[in-house]
Amino acid sequence: MTDLTSLRHIPQAKFFRKGDVFVLFGELFGRGYVNGLIDEARKAGMTIVGITVGRRDENNALRPLDDAELAEAEAKLGGKIINIPLMAGFDLDAPEGEQNPTEMLSGVTLKGWQEEKLDWAKIEACRTVGVRRFTESATRTMAEIDKLVPDGANVFFAHTMAGGIPKIKAFLAIANRIYKGRGERFMSSRALLDSDLGKLILMNFDEVTANTLQHLISTSAAIRERVQRTGGQVRYTAYGYHGTEILIGGQYQWQTYTNYTQGYAKMRLESVTEAAWAQGIPATVFNCPEIRTNSSDIFVGVELSLFPLLSALKKEGGGAWADQQWAICQELLGDGVSLQSIVDTIEAYNNDATSAAFRNFAAWPMDNTPALADIMIGTSEDITSKHKDKKALITDHLSALVLEGAGPLMFYGAAEKIAPVLWLNHDIIARQLNTLHP
Repeated sequence: MTDLTSLRHIPQAKFFRKGDVFVLFGELFGRGYVNGLIDEARKAGMTIVGITVGRRDENNALRPLDDAELAEAEAKLGGKIINIPLMAGFDLDAPEGEQNPTEMLSGVTLKGWQEEKLDWAKIEACRTVGVRRFTESATRTMAEIDKLVPDGANVFFAHTMAGGIPKIKAFLAIANRIYKGRGERFMSSRALLDSDLGKLILMNFDEVTANTLQHLISTSAAIRERVQRTGGQVRYTAYGYHGTEILIGGQYQWQTYTNYTQGYAKMRLESVTEAAWAQGIPATVFNCPEIRTNSSDIFVGVELSLFPLLSALKKEGGGAWADQQWAICQELLGDGVSLQSIVDTIEAYNNDATSAAFRNFAAWPMDNTPALADIMIGTSEDITSKHKDKKALITDHLSALVLEGAGPLMFYGAAEKIAPVLWLNHDIIARQLNTLHP
C-alpha cells in the first residue's frame, strides 16, 4: 500500500521549452485529464507526438488508421501520430486457430455468469500473445519517435492508457447491477471479483492500465539514454485514482468512490512508478480527483465528491471568480433549489455513518454494500433531479474546473521530480484555480 503523499505546493518549474518533445502514450478521443497536459506542452512550445490504439476491421483484426482517420486524429491532437496500432489488453488476442477470451465468454448470461469457468492455461496463452503484440508494436513506435527527438531535448512521456473490460454482452447488465443497482437490483462487487469473469477482467485491467506503463518505460530506454547522454532529461507521468481529500466538516479528509474495481490495477500502476523511481527514472502517478467522464458515468455516485470543491474554492483564498463559480452552478438548479442546500446534502452524506465507514485508506478498494448503494445512489439521483436539465449538471462544470487545475499541477509537478506517487486533492486544485483566476 502506497503512503498517501499529497501535493501541497503549486509547482513553478519552467523546465520544458521549445524544441522539447511531448509524447502522448494513449490515443486522444475526447475531453479529459490529458488535455490539460497537452495545453501546457503547447504553451511551452513543445513538439507534440502521439500514438494510436488502431482500429478493428470487420474480422476484429487490428489495423492502422486510414488516411481520413489519421488526419482527424492529428488535427485533434495538434501533432504527429505514429500510425502503428497500440491496442492494449488481450481480450481479443489468441494463438492462431484458438478462441480469444471474449469468444470464450460469448455465451455468458446474466443468470449464469457466476458459474462460468475459464481454462486458465488458454487464457494465459492469449495473454502472452497480446503482450508480445503490444511490446513489439511499442518497440517499433519508439523507434519512430526516436527520429523526432533531437539530441539534448527534454522529453515528457504522458501515459493515459486505462480500462480493459472485454466486450461481452452480458457484462453491461452485470455492471449496471453492481455500479447502479440498489434494493432488489443490488449486486455485490465481491461476487464479480470472485468469479472467473471478474478474475479475467482484473488481469486485463492490469495489462491495459498498469503494465503498459512498464512497457513504455522499457521500450523508450534508448530514447531516454540518448537524450540524457546529450544533455536532456525525461519525465514519465500516469493518471491514477486512489481516493481524494475533500472538505468534510471543514477539514480535508480522504474519501473514495466504492466500489472502484480498477483500483487494483491503479495500485499496480503506482508500483511501476515506485520501481522506476528507485532506478533513478523520474516517473510519477498523479492520483487525480473524481470527475465525470464518458467512462466514469457508469459509476453512479462517483460525482458526489465534486461538490465540496465549491467550498474549497472559498477556503483557499477565492474571491470574485470563486463567487462566480457558485453563481454558475446555482443557475443550473431548478426553481426554488439553493446551491447551499445541495452542498449541505453532500455534507450530510459524507458524515453519514455508512459513508464514513468506507473512508478506510488501508482497506482500499473496499467492496460495495446494499447500505452504501442505497445512500450513495439515492443521494446522486436526488441531486440530479433538482437540476433544470439533466444534460447540464453542476458536476459537468466542476469536472471542467478540476481538469483545468490538474493540468499545470501535473506538468510542472513532473518537472520538479517530487515523488513517484502524488495525490492532487481539492486543496491544491482550488489553490491552483484561484491562482489562474486572481
